[in-house]
Amino acid sequence: MASHGPTPPTLSSLAAVPSVHSDLDTFKTEYHPHSGCATSIETFSAFGRKQDQQPPIVDEEPWQPFSCRADFEFAELAHNAALNKDHTDELLRLIWRIADGQAKLMFKSHRDVSSAWDRAAGQMTPFKKHTITVRHKREDLPFDVYTRPLWDWALDLLHDPLLAPHFVWDAQRLYKHNGTHFEHFFHEPWTADHWWNVQSSLPENGVPFAFMLYADKTHLSSAGTVKAYLVFAQCGNLPVHIRNTDRLGGGRMVGWLPIVPEDSEQDGKLTYVNLKRIVWHEGFLKLLETIILYAQTGYAYLCYDGIVRWLYAFILLLSADYEEQCVMALIRGTNCHCPCPICLVPSDKLYDNASTYPIRSPEDAQACVELWNRDKKAGEEALKKRGLRPVMNVFWQIPNSNPHEMISQDHLHVYHIGEWGKHLFGELKRHAAALGHSVEKKIDDQFAAFTRWRNLNHFDRVTNITYSDGNKLRDISKQILYTAHNVLTRTDDEAGYALLRCIANYLHIDMYVSLDVHTTSTIEAGKAEVLKFQTHLEEYMAIIDETDPDVMKNWNFPKMHASKHIFDDIIAKGAARNFSTRPNEKQHRPIKRWYLRQTNRKDIASQILELDHKSFVAEFICSRIVFLDEEQHKLTLSREELEEEDDDDEPFEAHLHIGSPLRNLTSLAQVEEDNRSNRAFDQFRKKLATFLNHFLPSHHIPLPDGIRWLKLSPQDQVHEHRYLKVHYESTTSWKLATDYLRCSPSFHGHECRDCALIRTQDKDGNDKNIFVKLLFVFKHTVGECTLDLALVLPMDASPRWRLLDRDLRLTRLCARPAASSEFITLHSIIRGALLVPDFDNHGDYFLVDYVDTDMFLRVQRNLI
Repeated sequence: MASHGPTPPTLSSLAAVPSVHSDLDTFKTEYHPHSGCATSIETFSAFGRKQDQQPPIVDEEPWQPFSCRADFEFAELAHNAALNKDHTDELLRLIWRIADGQAKLMFKSHRDVSSAWDRAAGQMTPFKKHTITVRHKREDLPFDVYTRPLWDWALDLLHDPLLAPHFVWDAQRLYKHNGTHFEHFFHEPWTADHWWNVQSSLPENGVPFAFMLYADKTHLSSAGTVKAYLVFAQCGNLPVHIRNTDRLGGGRMVGWLPIVPEDSEQDGKLTYVNLKRIVWHEGFLKLLETIILYAQTGYAYLCYDGIVRWLYAFILLLSADYEEQCVMALIRGTNCHCPCPICLVPSDKLYDNASTYPIRSPEDAQACVELWNRDKKAGEEALKKRGLRPVMNVFWQIPNSNPHEMISQDHLHVYHIGEWGKHLFGELKRHAAALGHSVEKKIDDQFAAFTRWRNLNHFDRVTNITYSDGNKLRDISKQILYTAHNVLTRTDDEAGYALLRCIANYLHIDMYVSLDVHTTSTIEAGKAEVLKFQTHLEEYMAIIDETDPDVMKNWNFPKMHASKHIFDDIIAKGAARNFSTRPNEKQHRPIKRWYLRQTNRKDIASQILELDHKSFVAEFICSRIVFLDEEQHKLTLSREELEEEDDDDEPFEAHLHIGSPLRNLTSLAQVEEDNRSNRAFDQFRKKLATFLNHFLPSHHIPLPDGIRWLKLSPQDQVHEHRYLKVHYESTTSWKLATDYLRCSPSFHGHECRDCALIRTQDKDGNDKNIFVKLLFVFKHTVGECTLDLALVLPMDASPRWRLLDRDLRLTRLCARPAASSEFITLHSIIRGALLVPDFDNHGDYFLVDYVDTDMFLRVQRNLI
């Protein structure tokens, strides 16, 4: 065994952690002055944990007004399965035939189920129908609007005893010690600047009550002829792990807006476009009516902690794609003089994120509309100059709800579908097509050969397929540099190579935006990447202009400009997942399913909203049943078992789990025989004995029977396992993260030998991290000690660095010869790693650091 090989830490430890500054894991929380709370400094183990609180009162019959729990569970199942009347009746007949008394079921017909839902519906705020009238061409046009009164919905959340302990009221400024000083960090909305500023504007006993709204049109029919304009709300005072779900406390549909019908004679005319905007804002006013008063006066509420607070409603953010942003901000869209809903950037400077332009203000917009009402010509000139429409904005009526500040840059539409999917990826496919079918096939083949990884979509081909799924487009972007670097080369396609440099910068921006926790340093790094991207884009444009000007693309479009604002959004509102459209767009799916399966395609709004209300009520009752089950389960546990369950939030108690064992043990002779053709298994038994004779004494594990040198016989056995679950502390959020690693000759029909980052020592005894490929994972017992071990191929040979590695910011690794395989203890694994071959250079690999934000930051901070 070479002296510089991996030397693991003690088996009882986790992945070894090097010594750090004593304050490194110290957090500081600075509360808003109005909160009356003193600044606190806490250790990692104490940070973020709430003090013991009085548990909610247990409702012994949370399924009421359903007759019993089984009735509710059946009704929810029928609802979730989108069963129609006939299916429901048939299922009930079947259940009654086979019922054996294990559950008490009272339903006998669809009418019984419907009656139970009707009784339950009153537990939560239902939808109301409004009719608004808008005058157009001397005619009053009626439009129906459906809303769930926003404040009543908020009270449903506030009154819920299971949600009450989770509400956060006061603004906070959070800091973590980075070894030299406390660094400010942001994650939830109340840790960001806007919440602090809003609370500063309120009376001392007032706290912000934040609404987060999402609006979007969606197609219900496959032909696209039936549409719905949906509005969803989230409560910003609840933490993201509750807020971004589809369960109780998560996003909820609160509005169904009218859609002005298409008119071939009127479409495109200024008056008809303005009519659509007026209808939208008049309809939205019906949704906001119940919170406008409390945004001004506040609402006295006795909170869960026994403190009466004055809650001041405000809209924290608006989450939407660009089309809806234009409606919300009442700007004229892509072709106007100033197409940004946030600032007054000229339309021909949208790709220039190095320059800064004035931020829009409600006061200026309102003054322009008032001028238009007095003097159409002068007003139109002022509005046109700013790209505004002559319509009163509904958000002007709500304090602390500036629409230009509320509008947020959505990660999904701006980057994954927009900047990447529609533009950069489109350009890349154009370059590949220009080089011929063989180049396209090579890219597709390399995608097909790309290493598989959990939660990363795998593709057999991408060049001739159009994707609209933002998640798939995101995953293509994470793999594209490794599959296209050897076809869009500097010599074969100079412009294509320059485009890859742009894509590398885009990926860095995307990864910084993806962080769940931001520090001042990651914000600065993200902003710097935006400027680097612009530099490389200008270089790409210059090459195209010189070599093929006829295909020059116009890069002046609003989503290219969004990077100018997104990091300011994060500073103001917290991490980008707070204003992502992904959680709400996910909720389009059941609505489309209801339309297809449970409506008669007439008066669909009332039918779908009734079904949505059933979901809302079901979530409410389900949450209580789950809580009841948990409390009853606790009654069956002993004091020791309860204490063990209370320790479940200790995040790093169990560093790894080794699973998928083969049924039978395998002899060392059989291992060598089964892998005769693989040089990595040469002298398997001898190398294992050498490793154990060094490893066991150095970790104070005695050799059996007092022997001084352990010898292994061909009949000694090992127990092969093919699955590893590795827990590690994320460098991005300082919380538990998990990798799932495979070491199998056949997993879903493909050989799967995952890689990992391990901690070891160099030949001088200094700690270092290296990457390894798992070849054989097994347990082996020496005396009374069972060891978790693996044969690995180290990836620490010296690679031949190439210019493209620097240009495309790739991390190149080189595998040792197969015969240089070594043994490690699995406890030396820090986390898993995705490595993909350099398809043109055998033995070379690239680290896919874009696989997740933890690996990305480890590379950026040289922690690998």
